[in-house]
Amino acid sequence: MDKVKRPDKRAERSRRTREKVVEAARELFVAQGYGATSLQEVADRAGVAVQTVYFVFGNKRTLFKDVVDTSIAGDTEPVATMDRGWFRAACAEPTAAGQLRAHVHGAREILGRVAPIMPLIAAAAATDPEIAAQWPDSPDPHYTVQYAAAEALVGKPDARPGLSVDMAADLLFGLLSPQLYLIFVRDRDWSPDTWEEWARTTLTHQLCADPD
Repeated sequence: MDKVKRPDKRAERSRRTREKVVEAARELFVAQGYGATSLQEVADRAGVAVQTVYFVFGNKRTLFKDVVDTSIAGDTEPVATMDRGWFRAACAEPTAAGQLRAHVHGAREILGRVAPIMPLIAAAAATDPEIAAQWPDSPDPHYTVQYAAAEALVGKPDARPGLSVDMAADLLFGLLSPQLYLIFVRDRDWSPDTWEEWARTTLTHQLCADPD
């Protein structure tokens, strides 16, 4: 008889502790900045000893990178965006319009988490060369994702005739950028729903064939 595998309670506690610390750090980094936030403050917010934070993450730079990575992914699983179920499902849509609908919705979910911390990355990188080295200027991972989406899109029957992968990737990269999302949602007070509808309709007009 096969033995029933029991949950690893220690691993589960460790996972929950890590998540609490990352969430506390994210809240503090957004509220008061990377440089102004101490690991003691993070520990207090998370309800753990500061020694626990050092044990799990080592230093503030590593914790900051975890905040960024989990904001992009939405969880702590080490799965790249292009291997995520939502991205693969969007690329598998039979039409360009259907892919854009799913892709823009997925992008909205990510941008809602990532856009608020983009200014933090820029500010932290400007003062800490080791943080800057964690996010090199090239190749841009955001562009890599949009290029893969563009490759899937241009061959679909309703894609705009003559549309190149490069042009499609550039439009996806620009219109779905964290910077533009912040302009509309943070600075101009658009709702995320309004932004999603605008991005979808604009990209559909630019990347899909005109209806007969």
